[in-house]
Amino acid sequence: MCIDQPTLIKPPLLSGGSTEEKRAHIKSYFTETWELYESLFALINNDEAYFTRPEPLRHPLIFYYGHTAVFYVNKFMLGKYIDKRINPNLESICAVGVDEMSWDDLKPDNYSWPSVESVRDYRNQVKQLILTMIDSMPLQLPIQQDSLAWVILMGIEHERIHIETSSVIMRMMDIASLDASEHWKACNSADSAPKNQLLAVSGESLTLGKPDSNDTYGWDNEYGRSDVTVSDFKASEYLVSNAEYMEFIEAGGYQTPEFWTEEGQQWLSFTKATMPRFWLSRDGQCWQRNLTNEIPLPLNWPVEVNYLEAKAFCNWKAQQTNQYIRLPTEAEWQVMRDEVKSDLPTWKRAPGNINLEHFASSCPVDQFKQGQFYDVIGNVWQWTESPIDGYDGFEVHPLYDDFSTPTFDGQHNLIKGGSWISTGNEATRDSRYAFRRHFFQHAGFRYVQSDSADVPITPVNPFETQSKISQMLHHHYGQMGETYCNDLLQIAQAASTIQRKGGKALELGCGTGRLSFELAKHFEQVDGIDFTARHIQHALQLKEHGQIRYALETEGDLQQFHEVSLEDLGLASVRDKVNFVQGDGHNLKPQFTGYDMIVCHRVLEEVYDPSSFLRTLQSRLNSQGYLLISTSYDWKHHCIETDKWLGGFKRDGENLTGFEGMAEVLEEHFELIEQTHVETRFQVNQRYAKLFNNDVTIWRKH
Repeated sequence: MCIDQPTLIKPPLLSGGSTEEKRAHIKSYFTETWELYESLFALINNDEAYFTRPEPLRHPLIFYYGHTAVFYVNKFMLGKYIDKRINPNLESICAVGVDEMSWDDLKPDNYSWPSVESVRDYRNQVKQLILTMIDSMPLQLPIQQDSLAWVILMGIEHERIHIETSSVIMRMMDIASLDASEHWKACNSADSAPKNQLLAVSGESLTLGKPDSNDTYGWDNEYGRSDVTVSDFKASEYLVSNAEYMEFIEAGGYQTPEFWTEEGQQWLSFTKATMPRFWLSRDGQCWQRNLTNEIPLPLNWPVEVNYLEAKAFCNWKAQQTNQYIRLPTEAEWQVMRDEVKSDLPTWKRAPGNINLEHFASSCPVDQFKQGQFYDVIGNVWQWTESPIDGYDGFEVHPLYDDFSTPTFDGQHNLIKGGSWISTGNEATRDSRYAFRRHFFQHAGFRYVQSDSADVPITPVNPFETQSKISQMLHHHYGQMGETYCNDLLQIAQAASTIQRKGGKALELGCGTGRLSFELAKHFEQVDGIDFTARHIQHALQLKEHGQIRYALETEGDLQQFHEVSLEDLGLASVRDKVNFVQGDGHNLKPQFTGYDMIVCHRVLEEVYDPSSFLRTLQSRLNSQGYLLISTSYDWKHHCIETDKWLGGFKRDGENLTGFEGMAEVLEEHFELIEQTHVETRFQVNQRYAKLFNNDVTIWRKH
């Protein structure tokens, strides 16, 4: 029996005839999303539960309660739609989430979390700010990616993602900390499971990528195109049910390493898992944990597992049937999806258990038929064999550069189809979300049979090809000519001459990490912080895997491919002393303090308020600690408003240089002990380089 839930507001289309109708639609969509998020967190019945960590690899829920509001403010600041923060401390603590870099990454938190009341007050302030901005923002149709309306839609869809991810964490909480609610009512129908069977699907040629006809907000990884040809295949009529998966367990699936990938075996060894995460064994009976209740294991509901478990089941099934059984690819799923002719913006009623239109849980796998298959969309997400990558023509959105690109690493697999709680963009035909293979979501799977053991997927491109990132990687790690000494090595040497061996250093604006690694030769601990996620992504890859590859333009469309390794650079022995973190130098988290040295190389000309930036540094240094500033005083107009320049203009009729302005800011807490110069030669391509003459000053804190 379906529960008749109120149908949610459809996502606003980007085009339309009336700007005021569009404004009203966006406002209603925002308000509904905000209230839905509040309704979910209202299930928690005590403040202490907000600070527990039922999933050790994720932040406590207090972070996520504040995070979606902080996201708006941070994007408004980055886009220069506002010039003042609401709560800098909370906006620092709740800014950056966790991408389960590894299932065994159990480093303890080092945060002073805000109170629930303070986060609730903060959310109310942000809500009023957004409502005011929606009412007053200039609005032109169609909505473009560089408009404030796009940023607001980005914030709305971001919060809808966290409605789902937060609900997953709540399923792991002590159930006594959650109250049942009529607004979040689980399905109450369960029976024996139908027998699964394989149904034939005709192959076809198709183009992946969000088509022009899809006029809703999209994440950057949805755009572009990929032309693919899908061969004939067979797919399971139903999602794999709890009963069908139980056969794998009873056959010793979790105790048979040959069914598991190497990664899966490592995960099994670490977790000691013997059953799916949301199953419970009590008094000789299996139960299932839902959002706010526990029920006897519903055999005809879809099993919910991570990719590693789904893949192991497929390998077992292949052995049992002597057929090539595996998970579907993204393209194969899309062929099945195209049999469902409706999409969220146009359907009157969801054709599956999706968009919170039926249940606040999964439901029987034979309840919603869509074409010849059941649950092509809805009920639970479906794991695929495809690691996520950008389509041809992929472009990063400048205000959210770390949404997709950190997942283009071959270690994040796509999930498709949405779950019962997937709303907004998540529930649309062309949505693309991916998680690490050990990740738990409201996700299950169906399997396919093919004619070959080969999996028809395109490997993730292992080379960094975005020109600006490649140029930075080459500047940091590329081979230098005999007559040129890398400026990063010179800065590290300058730092080492004034600081005795040992101590703790911070590099702000670390880019892709070379200077941080070099500093680690002289310091026991080095924290490298950069605002740009893609920079940190590559620094982390080097730290964790020891090598990286990139393509640098030589001339025109010609490229030269490079591979560098920490071993070859003599840096492998120090990588465990380096910690890379994404962060805003203007608004660092509280734990980044107690340093013996702070290094800022070519950062001052990039920050939006150099004076404010410099004033915050003294509080992060130990007494008699050192501050090394290297800058060409080349103030970037697109980064720094003219009235915030430290120098390079006349004041009271007299010339004021950048050095003089910097000295005025620092002299209260520092004394200048050394001044020299270092050249930066930045290679754009094989025949073109930029040259900067940096003033290097070293200051000692009083």
